[in-house]
Amino acid sequence: MGVSAETGLGNTGGLSEMSTEHGDGNALGVLKQRIPEISFCSHIQHAGAKAKLDHFVAVSVSTSFAYLSAGAEAKRTQICEGGSAYLSCDLGFIKVIKANYGRTDHKTCASGKPANQLSNKHCFRKTSLYTMSNRCDGRKSCTVPAVNSVFSDPCVGTYKYLDVSYVCIPTKRSVTCEFSQSVIVCDIGTIFVHHANYGRRDLVTCPHKLATTPDCYSPQTSSLRSRCNGRKSCHVNASNSVFSDPCRGVHKYLEVSYSCK
Repeated sequence: MGVSAETGLGNTGGLSEMSTEHGDGNALGVLKQRIPEISFCSHIQHAGAKAKLDHFVAVSVSTSFAYLSAGAEAKRTQICEGGSAYLSCDLGFIKVIKANYGRTDHKTCASGKPANQLSNKHCFRKTSLYTMSNRCDGRKSCTVPAVNSVFSDPCVGTYKYLDVSYVCIPTKRSVTCEFSQSVIVCDIGTIFVHHANYGRRDLVTCPHKLATTPDCYSPQTSSLRSRCNGRKSCHVNASNSVFSDPCRGVHKYLEVSYSCK
């Protein structure tokens, strides 16, 4: 049928070659202080795209507060420009709660760099959270390069770094290969969708000769929530006719992380 489901109980190892901080009791306060910095900082030319991005940030902030208030432990990594951020969850699946590609102080990733590349501490990329969520939410692990080609350059001439905070949430995960039907079921409680993507984020899931890129992102969280939230079961076809085609010529799959509440 091309359908699989799993719970977030696997072991994917540690967070190697990166700076990781586990959130303490002040995690929520720190997040609240930093949200204004990362939320409204750069211009989006297209009004429709800007409105969509603003809505995404607002919803993400709200759900992030909920996860932290419920006791989720925040992890943080800072990766210098040119390196790669590695996020992983031993238990549960990734939910990115904060991200910025830029620079907000003079000290981080400063070794060996001239002063003129470190002077701008108001360097923000508003789409950083959206980019990181697309690549990592709902996965056991992910690797994202901290480079301009992924995030674009928010401040030319400034040496940047990627600053990411995330939590590991204990959800279930459903993966449905293209042309098959997704069946999401809660024996106890009702469905709540945390994240959904129709596309391809790795070359291993749903093996196929047309599995040619791991960079096919088409977030479908809102769509799956409207279809499935509050129900005991939900059937959705993993097809272009339902979600449109985000990457022509690539064999895709629908992945959904959810819990039963």
